[in-house]
Amino acid sequence: MTNSREALNPVTVEVIGSALSSIVDEMGETLVRASYSTNIKERRDCSTALFDAKGFTLCQASHVPLHLGSFLTFVPSILRRYDEASIKPGDVFIGNDPYEGGGTHLPDIVLAEPIFSDGRIVAWALNTAHHSDFVDRGSAHIYQEGLRILPLKLYSAGQLQKDLMDLILCNCQVPAERLPDFRAQMAANRLGVTRMQSLCEKYGTDVVVQAGFELQDYAERRIRTGIRKLPDGKYSFKDKFDRSNFSEILEFGLEITIADDELTLKFSSPPQVREGINVVLTALQAAVYYAIKAIVDPTVPPNAGLARPIHIEAESGTVLNCTHPAAVNWRLAACQAVSDLVFGAMSKVAAEAVTAASNASCGVTFSGRTIDGKIWAYSETIGGGSGARFTKDGLHGIHVNMTNTSNLPVEALEEEYPLTVLRYELVEGSGGAGKHTGGMGLRRVYRVEDSCRSTLGGGRIRTAPWGLAGGAPGKPGHFKVSRGEVPLVSSGAFEKGDLIEVVSPGGGGYGDPGVRSAAARDLDLAEGR
Repeated sequence: MTNSREALNPVTVEVIGSALSSIVDEMGETLVRASYSTNIKERRDCSTALFDAKGFTLCQASHVPLHLGSFLTFVPSILRRYDEASIKPGDVFIGNDPYEGGGTHLPDIVLAEPIFSDGRIVAWALNTAHHSDFVDRGSAHIYQEGLRILPLKLYSAGQLQKDLMDLILCNCQVPAERLPDFRAQMAANRLGVTRMQSLCEKYGTDVVVQAGFELQDYAERRIRTGIRKLPDGKYSFKDKFDRSNFSEILEFGLEITIADDELTLKFSSPPQVREGINVVLTALQAAVYYAIKAIVDPTVPPNAGLARPIHIEAESGTVLNCTHPAAVNWRLAACQAVSDLVFGAMSKVAAEAVTAASNASCGVTFSGRTIDGKIWAYSETIGGGSGARFTKDGLHGIHVNMTNTSNLPVEALEEEYPLTVLRYELVEGSGGAGKHTGGMGLRRVYRVEDSCRSTLGGGRIRTAPWGLAGGAPGKPGHFKVSRGEVPLVSSGAFEKGDLIEVVSPGGGGYGDPGVRSAAARDLDLAEGR
């Protein structure tokens, strides 16, 4: 699907490509700095991107890789619902639905605005932000998980559609947070529109549009060159998947076929389940594109071109390619497992480019009422150990792979919510031993200061993050409350003084622990491993 027009000067294409990257980065900083809720302003659980007129990725900021899944089909979903001729400057579309609107789960709400130049749509500014609002809900099916929003006009020619906004806010637990966060999303997109129009004025609309095509073609060439360096063949891997709020341990499988400059990834997973661990196809695609990019060429431009030689197969109606009305709220854990699957399969041909298995992300949600009766809600994913690498130890206490958010600082948490953090520390010895040791997980202990409800969940609680090339697995995570160990999920009421402990998994080790260097062994002793 390469562009057939006469090629531009490569320097011009490079300059415009750098400008696009700067625009999405500036959009992201605007969104974070203008937002109101802790999940966005502190944890940076949001992403920004530019897409071309037909909805192909031009550039995505280096925020949360999984959020690409909420963007991939959003513009095409708009264009299916609205005649392109009816879309005007100042129109803004909102949506989150995984089945009818291009989303991946309901808390990630997307805003998209068309960018006009010379009287036509030349691109789209998009962003998504995780609205920590739909907490303390069921996850048997999508209708329990929150408000489904089809791609609808939130603004028409610059005018807010107040009835739609009122409908959305009426379905939110904390509307006082949602409205300013939506305004921050609007500000981010408006900046993207302005910057892109200025770029068109400087270089000419046709040149900027043409550069977008050529940047996608360039990414395709780069990723194909990287794939071509790998030996042809079929490479498979299987892994156990567990999620604390789901009683079964599932098995996921992957077979990767490398043929010249193309990759085919065939996934196997059980039928979709009545719990929010299911994954829609766009979320699976986002996980695959991230993992392949990380292995084959981490510096390839993050646009639609890199996806062209990558083919994904997964049976419809399964956990890794679910259909309506499957619940998807906790799809992150399964997407983390997908990245581990890709790393495991590719370790057979690209051992220096992969990591051992990493933590699968632990999540906590709290909600309650203030003294004056207002509802508050707090949601967070907690980092852990990353898998060790071919030449380096894993990193400690970080978010990995599909999630790239920050932690919520203790000071901000205690200022905003009736919770106290008693301990926040690395868990010594939780990383798997190896020539290179896996990263350590985290321990976070909360004390409840007012009655509330909480849900604790995470992956790698009953299965350990595996090691590679003789490396030992990392330690699984666990949860404890005042009443003792919680083997699966804790979801219910807590009273003042209750203690809640979350321990996230460590990463797997890489290589034979017996050949660990003297310097690394000294570091182990210093850190108590």
